[in-house]
Formats: sequence, C-alpha cells, structure tokens
Amino acid sequence: MAKKLPFAIFLLLFFLITKPFFAQQSYYSDVDLNLTGVTLKNALAVKIINTHTNALDYTPGIWEASRATDVNPANSSEVLLIYGYSTTGTTSRTRGINDNGGSNGEWNREHVYANSLGNPDLDAAGTNGPPYADAHNLRPSDTQINSSRGNKRFATGSGNSGAVTDGWYPGDEWKGDVARIIMYMYLRYGDQCKPTQVGVGDSSATPDDMIDLFLQWNAEDPVSDIERQRNTFHENTSNTYAQGNRNPFIDNPRLATRIWGGPNAEDIWGIYSSSDTEAPTVPTNLMASNITTSSIDVSWTAATDNVAVTSYDVFVDGNLSTNTTSTSITLDNLNSNTTYSITVLAKDAVGNESAQTTAITPKTLEDTEAPTTPSNVVVSNETDTTFKVTWTASTDNTAVTVYEIYISGNLDGTSTNTEYTVTGLTASTSFGVRVLAKDAVGNASPLSTPVNGTTTDGGTSSANELFFSEYVEGSSNNKALEIANVTSSPVNLSGYSIRRNGNGGSSWSAPLNLSGTIASGDVYVIINGSAGLQKLIDEADLVHPNSSATNNGEPINFNGNDPIGLFKNDVLIDIIGVFNGGSGNFAKDRTLRRKLTVVNPNTTFDLVNEWEEFARDNVENIGVHNTATASINDEVLNQIKAYPNPAVNGIIKIQNGGNAIINKVSVFSIEGKEVYTTTKNLNQNTILIENIETGIYFLKINSDFGNKLQKILVK
Repeated sequence: MAKKLPFAIFLLLFFLITKPFFAQQSYYSDVDLNLTGVTLKNALAVKIINTHTNALDYTPGIWEASRATDVNPANSSEVLLIYGYSTTGTTSRTRGINDNGGSNGEWNREHVYANSLGNPDLDAAGTNGPPYADAHNLRPSDTQINSSRGNKRFATGSGNSGAVTDGWYPGDEWKGDVARIIMYMYLRYGDQCKPTQVGVGDSSATPDDMIDLFLQWNAEDPVSDIERQRNTFHENTSNTYAQGNRNPFIDNPRLATRIWGGPNAEDIWGIYSSSDTEAPTVPTNLMASNITTSSIDVSWTAATDNVAVTSYDVFVDGNLSTNTTSTSITLDNLNSNTTYSITVLAKDAVGNESAQTTAITPKTLEDTEAPTTPSNVVVSNETDTTFKVTWTASTDNTAVTVYEIYISGNLDGTSTNTEYTVTGLTASTSFGVRVLAKDAVGNASPLSTPVNGTTTDGGTSSANELFFSEYVEGSSNNKALEIANVTSSPVNLSGYSIRRNGNGGSSWSAPLNLSGTIASGDVYVIINGSAGLQKLIDEADLVHPNSSATNNGEPINFNGNDPIGLFKNDVLIDIIGVFNGGSGNFAKDRTLRRKLTVVNPNTTFDLVNEWEEFARDNVENIGVHNTATASINDEVLNQIKAYPNPAVNGIIKIQNGGNAIINKVSVFSIEGKEVYTTTKNLNQNTILIENIETGIYFLKINSDFGNKLQKILVK
C-alpha cells in the first residue's frame, strides 16, 4: 500500500499537477477532458461542430481568411506556404500576401485533406461551403507544388516535401500540421473524411479509422506558431472570416493520444503528463443489478489515487464498451438469455491505469414475452395496383424489431417502421390486410384485426397532395427539385416549404418557403442559383440564390447523402432519402425520377418501388411529370386515344382527332420501366407493340402538343 502524503504536501502536489488544466482555453470548458477513446473523440466532435457557426465561401472567404491566419509572423507582407522549404521558387516557404491566384509564381488554396479523397468528395454538395471550404483544411501553397501533390495520399518520408513511393511526404516541418488537420477533419465530418482514405498506414491499433502515420507525425512535429495563430483567429467570430471553431489537436496534441493511442504527443496543457507514475487502486464491489432481457445496471465502489481518479473503462467480454466518470453505468442493447463477462479499471489524469477488476458474469433474462398486437390498421393512397398500410406501433418488454404484413392471408413483406406500401395488386379488387409484430428472438404478436383495402379501377386518380417528382444531384451546382401536382385542381403553394437534412444529421435546415400556384397536371421546378445546365435554367420556376446569405443555396445545395423534405404547414409530407440516415449515399451523382405509378407523397423513402435512377446531369425530363392525370384539361391531348384496350396480338391503333404530330410512342411497365419504344410510322394510326408479355402497361404518346399517358392491357 502506498504511504499517505502529509496533507500540505498533497495539496502542493495536486496544485502543481493540476494547475495547467486551468490554463487550457475556456473554449473547452464544457467538454469533459477526463474522457478517453472514442468517447472523448465524440465529445470534441460535438464541440467543434456546434461552434462552426460561420460557413465561409470558398471565394472570397478562404482567400481573406488565409491572409489573416497564415501571415508570416516575421513579415506581415507575406504568407507561409505549406510544403515549402526554400527561400525562392516553387519550393519557397513564403510568398507575397497578395500574390494569390492560379498562375505559376502565385499561391493558391491547398486542400490538405484532398477534395477527391473524401467519400463523398468534399465538394459533392456542389457548394462553396464546408467541407469543401473548411478553413482548417485549407492552407496557402505554391500553385506548382500544390499541383505536384495533387490528390496523392500522405506517406512516410523524411527531409523536405515531395513525392515518395507510396504518395506524398509533406516535409519534416509540415507533417505535424498535416496530421492535426486530418484529425480535425475526421472529427468534423466523420466517415466522409476517414484518415485511411488520405494516408498510407495501419489502423489496426486504433478503435476506428485513424492510422499510425498521423499519430506518429503528431508526436514528432510539435505545434507551430502559425497553427496557434490560425486557431486564435477562427475562434473569434468578431473576425469577419472566422469560422467560430478551433482545431483541438493544435491546442493539445496529447488529445490524439488519449483518443487513439500511439506515441505520447506533447501535452501542452500539462493535465495528462506529470511526475505522477502511481496507478489508481482497483475498483471494488463490482455488482450487476436491474437485469432485464436487454440491459444490465453495473456499479462499483470508487477507486482511490495519490492525486485523483478521473475515469473508468468498462469492458464487456474483454472489449472496451465505454469510458465514464461515474461509478455506475447501464449496459443496454444486449441479447436476451445471454451471459456477459464484465470488468472495470480506473484511470487518473495522466493515464495511469489500475488492473481490471475480477469479472462478474451476469446473464440477461430470457425473453418469452410477445409484443402487443398492432392496432389502428389503416389502408390509404389506393391506386389500381397499390395501396399504403399504416398502423399504431406495438410495445414489447425488450423491443419490437419488425412487422410482418399479410395480404389475403399471405405474407407480403416486412417493415421496421409503422407503414408499408403494397404493390402488384389487381385493379378493382378487395384484399384483407393484417399485421403482426415480432421481437429480436422471434416472439410474435397475434395478427391484427383484419381490414379491407380495395384498389381503384384505374379510370380515376386518387391523387390528393403534391409530391416530389424529380431530384437532380448533378455536377457542381446543378441541383434541382421538381414538385408535381397530379390532383384534379390547382394547388396554392402558400404553407409549403423545402428543407435539407444535411449529411443525414439529426435536424432539418431552415425552410425554403414556396409561393405561387401549381396548375393541375403541372410541375414546379426549383434550382440552385449557380446551376449551369441550360435545361435547368429554362425550366426553373424558382431560382434560389447561391450566396452566403442563403448558406450557399440551402436547401438546394444537397448532395447524395442529404435527405430533402417537402413540408406543408411545417409537417413533413414527402421525403427523398432517410432522415438522420448518416452518410448513406442514396443518390450520389444521380438523377431520381418518381415512377409514373406514384400519385401521392410518402414520408418513408422507397427507392426501389417509387423511383427510377438516371445518370448524373440527366435532366431531359425536368419540367414535365407524365402521370395518368397530366394534361387532363388539354383539349388536343384529350383527343389522342389508343385502342383497342385490351390490345390483342400487340396491335394498337391511335385516334388523333386533334391532328397533333406524334413523335414517339413508348410503353412502360407498371413499375415505371420502359419496355418498348418506337419512332416509326407513328402517324399512320396503327403500330405493332412487339415482344411484350401479357399484362397492364402505360402507353406514353409524345406529340408536338405534349405527352399523353394511357393505361392499357396487353393480351
């Protein structure tokens, strides 16, 4: 047992060890710096995301910020150039502060985390804002040396900067800067900016995708004055071109060691390094209580230390589960009827660790209780081949994991939420609908009380609301949305708005409020103000400016992992993508068009059943959504009809009472897939639809007066 220190000496030692803690920036006052591992990483990520309050434009924002943050401390008329190492030429360390541009002999903006190595690309949203224009990632660089680096991954080297066998070595002077920038980008943008994507190294010793290369560089190359200068500027939002947040690894490189391990980096604050080498005692009285089918409460008696215990690591089956400053924790999301081995160890501020406790082996309860029966089953949005089923959620002693939907006694499909769209039905037919709930171990509720769903005859529209009909995630700023009105009446857009769920996060953006009226059978097209495709410009009903005042055109600055919502009176009525769905790229570099069978909005994104996918910048159909109800008031199109219906032996005749010029005839399956098209002999009234199986189809007739869509049965 360690000898007790006299109280006065203890106080003095405690003061000397902890004094630097109070010297840390007040910026981190609401972050628990006693945490370790991924828990500390997440806490710092929340801090730098929440304080990133000013999204800079790439131009002029980054130019102006760089002139302030990277000014040479020894000469205010110069900026320091990353990767530079000589006094003149391409490899110069400095350049005139106003000698910026894209020509040889000038300095430009180097994306240290290369734009194209992000997943998706840092400019995938087609905006000038973050992450593409995150000032912490952009450093002045000679244009030619910037070009030489290109998008090469960082790799081991020595001496001055330059290409190496595996990629690019930034130079002895700059490798620490690079490492700390990559660490910042990983915290700020998560999986979009994994270190494994931009550096050559091994991540097996870290809890995530950090690699040993950057941990080594962070430890070997101390923080420079220029790095501190950049952090100081960007925290102070009274500076016009400041972002508001800091890079934590510049403030204290040891934070990286606390999170990812590796060699001990400099502890600028002094809170993690001292002459203290004594480990805390082992926690005692480890106990499990309040055991359920999916959770266990774990508690222990606090350990002691010669200075102070700061946190505890909790291990489950030998793997680190969490780090906490408390002496109790609830382990949840466990499997039922399963034995777990649980241990705990104590840590002090400098990382001294106790041994782990003797393991306890509690067992979760066996789950034999079935969920309650789903209730309030409702059938809505009926068409001749589909309808939507919704219900009130069941409850369970552990958790409901899936619902099964039965149509006329047969299992039709499953859903993890409380709605489901039934497809492939027969027109003018009633179907019995029932739902049951299951938990993770397969306990099943009784089937719900049956309700009837009846499909329409196909002759009338059941449309009752606006919905998204096209989503253009094109190159650069070529972003557009199309909203369709396939109801039988004009719709006033007052009360409607569009919002973006940036990067699948936990909140919606500020609304873009709409105005005007969409006529029956018409569409409303909204484009980003910096869109360059002429077709988008020609069809636009609303051009939303791309500027700092609109946060770079938000919400029409989405990328392939940014869900978009259509709201009516602040209530979500339609969505493209999955809200808070993380970084899943459901529409990266693609155009999505709503299938012709869809006539109502859906708050559950159904890419397979409701959307068709087209190549990037395919906007040939923007401005028109050809549903069965489109152009119903157009006198000429109403006089174009296809007969006989049903069509026998593929023979179709076209009645053209309005003398329109017919350009093309296409046939679409009930799922919206084109199965036949022809441009031949279209004005001779009779065409032969070849090689089409028996079934229900949409016949699309393109004429100089527009498009006519008609449902046909082929026998």
